[in-house]
Amino acid sequence: MASGLPYMSRKPLQVMFKISIVDAPGQRTLVLEGKLVHPWTTDVESAWRSAGEELQGRKLIIDLRNVTHIGPDAENTLLLMMRDGAEFFCGGVLTKHLMKQLARRCRCEA
Repeated sequence: MASGLPYMSRKPLQVMFKISIVDAPGQRTLVLEGKLVHPWTTDVESAWRSAGEELQGRKLIIDLRNVTHIGPDAENTLLLMMRDGAEFFCGGVLTKHLMKQLARRCRCEA
């Protein structure tokens, strides 16, 4: 590459994301893993609504401890969940900071 331009891979970027539901006697947990970005925000919202059905008195928890990135669309999805009363488990400092910012936006406590 004598042109001096940096090498750019022509491979498409693959963004991995996983959603799991874990049922326990006192709660149902929606476990999110990977990069929370568009188009997976639509899937997360659908999974959240589905997980919220038939709780039978259990709490619904959104586990963000294995989320590595949260995009702008995802912030809106998380804000919607927060406004609806979802509880969150957070991991890293940046995720905790973002959730505090979202809590201020919706006037909830995080």
